[in-house]
Amino acid sequence: MSEPELKPVDLTVVGSINVDFTLRMQTLPRPGETVPAYQFVRAPGGKGANQAVAAARLGARVTIVGAVGEDQLAEEALVGLRAARVNLEVERKAETGIAMIYVDGQGENEIAVYPGANAELTPREVSGNVLCQLEVPDEVVLAAAAKADFFALNAAPARELDVEPDLLVVNELEHEVFSRGRLVAVTRGKDGAALYENGEEIARSEAPLIQAQDATGAGDAFTGALVYTLLAGAPPENALRFACTAGAWVAAQVGAQLAMPTLEDVFLWM
Repeated sequence: MSEPELKPVDLTVVGSINVDFTLRMQTLPRPGETVPAYQFVRAPGGKGANQAVAAARLGARVTIVGAVGEDQLAEEALVGLRAARVNLEVERKAETGIAMIYVDGQGENEIAVYPGANAELTPREVSGNVLCQLEVPDEVVLAAAAKADFFALNAAPARELDVEPDLLVVNELEHEVFSRGRLVAVTRGKDGAALYENGEEIARSEAPLIQAQDATGAGDAFTGALVYTLLAGAPPENALRFACTAGAWVAAQVGAQLAMPTLEDVFLWM
């Protein structure tokens, strides 16, 4: 796949906007255990914002529909979106959502999310190409899907929902909970991903070999890249390889949203 093959893409992301509080440590704590951390990072996050930035940095024209608080964290939550020139349609609610993230020396993570304003996002119908996740209420996702010309759903955190997207993106555990979609991409971490159409496998890709630093945001990079390249006209096998490469790029960096690759970064690794 080469850059001239990709058509312009307009995308609306309806989803969460957070601030991530990340601690890095050699080993993740067991229940009741205290472990020392050697690094603390505070940065913009949220699956919606991460995926919006991922698609925008690759070249899509992106609008995000989301919510932040009337608090000191609000502008921190938006800084990455502004830097990526994402158009903001953002409501102001009580408090900005946050995520607490632990990352060990092998790049594995544990994440807890407090939704804050994301739980109060107002449902609205949107048109065109739409991407959602499940860090916002069900009624928000259903309203976003109602009038979309192309609706993509990253079913994370996984739960049942009465909608059948044009593209579903899930990992193997999420796939056990939510499996409906015309196209279904199933990610398998370091083992790559597979893409199914109406239940039949149409593409499979290995992930690039990397030294993992932080898996946080790798799935969001994959999702944003896959949606972008499929809408831009890439063949499924190329789009899947592109998405796996974007996810690996982020996993090899420290951080999530601010580590999203550009188009040139991904082509460098392919």
